[in-house]
Amino acid sequence: MQDILKKATDFSGSPKRKFAKGLLGVVIVLLLGALGLEISNKDFDLGALLSGKSLKEAQMQRDAKGNLTGETLGDACGDEAKDVYNCDDFATQQEAQEKMEECLALGKDVNRLDGDKDGIACESLPKN
Repeated sequence: MQDILKKATDFSGSPKRKFAKGLLGVVIVLLLGALGLEISNKDFDLGALLSGKSLKEAQMQRDAKGNLTGETLGDACGDEAKDVYNCDDFATQQEAQEKMEECLALGKDVNRLDGDKDGIACESLPKN
């Protein structure tokens, strides 16, 4: 076992071998990072990060099935000054409920979709 570890961490030898081991190390680090994001159920909008937004603002939303929705949490579930959604924005109560639950996962119903605070969003909308 020590012999294998010694060979794996030995960067002596040809430049080609050094490059290959370095590249393999980078790939392993990237894969571990991606695995960590998947396990923690987090994703980030790289465009938002590169434009100067914070990690919290660039965090992406996932729908109930785990698919990315294409909008950042900062846009949809930001602070109370960002009241982005109203019941008129949804065709069904279920859509509004899903959006409210996504935001509740961050702390509270920032869009105020549950006016009477009974846990049901936009009760006046059709169920399906």
